[in-house]
Amino acid sequence: MKSSNIGGQAVLEGIMMRNGGKYSVAVRKSDGEIVVDVQDYHSVIPWKTPLKIPFVRGIFNFVDSLVLGMKTLTYSAGFFEDEEEEVLSEEEAAKQEKREKLFMNLTVVVAVLIAVALFMVLPYFLSSFVEKYTSSRTAMTIFEGVIRVAIFLLYILLISRTNDIKRTFMYHGAEHKCINCIEHGLELNVENVRKSSKQHKRCGTSFLFFVMIVSIIFCFFITAESQVARVLIRIALLPVIAGMSYEIIRLAGNSDNPFVNLLSQPGMWVQNMTTKEPDDSMIEVGIRAVEEVFDWRTWQKENL
Repeated sequence: MKSSNIGGQAVLEGIMMRNGGKYSVAVRKSDGEIVVDVQDYHSVIPWKTPLKIPFVRGIFNFVDSLVLGMKTLTYSAGFFEDEEEEVLSEEEAAKQEKREKLFMNLTVVVAVLIAVALFMVLPYFLSSFVEKYTSSRTAMTIFEGVIRVAIFLLYILLISRTNDIKRTFMYHGAEHKCINCIEHGLELNVENVRKSSKQHKRCGTSFLFFVMIVSIIFCFFITAESQVARVLIRIALLPVIAGMSYEIIRLAGNSDNPFVNLLSQPGMWVQNMTTKEPDDSMIEVGIRAVEEVFDWRTWQKENL
C-alpha cells in the first residue's frame, strides 16, 4: 500500500477531503441532496519554510488542521440551523463574515486552552496524590501518563454517546474507508468502499494518542523541583511533543515496516472508538468529497 497523501475529517452530516492546494466539503442535507463546496486551501501560516522542516512542520500542520477543521464544521452546521436566513447587504455580509472568522479563531484558541488544561495540567495534579505513597519520580510520571490516557479515552467514550457524534463517527469511518479503498488499488465505488477498513494509520485519533504517549516519555526528563515550573515546562514542551508525534504518524502512513505497523496498533485500536461502520448514503458522500479534489484513477495508474 502506498500513501495517496489525501486526508480529511468528518463534519456534521458530511466529510471534508483535502488534497494539496484544494479541499472539498460534501454534506448531505435533510432532503437527501449532497451539496459540495470546493475551495483553494490556504495555510494560516504565511511562511512555507516551517511547513517543510521535520519536527517543526508538525506544529504548524496541527494548527492548520484545527483552523480548517473548525471552518468546515461551521460550514456543515450552517445547513442545519433552525433560524431563517436573513437577506443581508454586501456590507453587512462582509461584517458578518469577519465576526464569524473572529469567533472561529477564538473558538480554536479556547479549545486548545481547554485541551491543555484537561490533558496536560489536570493529570499532573491528579498524579501528585500518589506522592504520599512513593517518592519515585518514575512511578509518578507513569501514573500521570496513565491518567492522561484514561482521561482521553473517557472523553471519547462520553462524547460518543450523543447522537450527532455517533453519526459523525460513522462519517469518520466512511472517510477512512474511501482513502483505504483508493490506496489498496480498488475502484472507488460504494461496494468496494464498504468492504475497506475503517482504520487508517494517518488518522488524527492516532496522532492524538501518540501525543499522549510521547508526552509520557518527555515528562521523565522534567526534574524541576517547583510545581509551577513543572507545569510550565509541560506546557512549553507541547509544540515539541506535537512535532515528534506528527513525524511518527507521517512515517506510519508511508511505511509497511512490521515494527512501524506494531507501533501504530495502539492508535488503530483507539480508532475503534472514533470510527463506526457507515451506511451506503454516508459512503456516497465520502466518494463525492474525494472525487472533487483527487483524480484517484490517474494516481492508481502512476503509483500502483
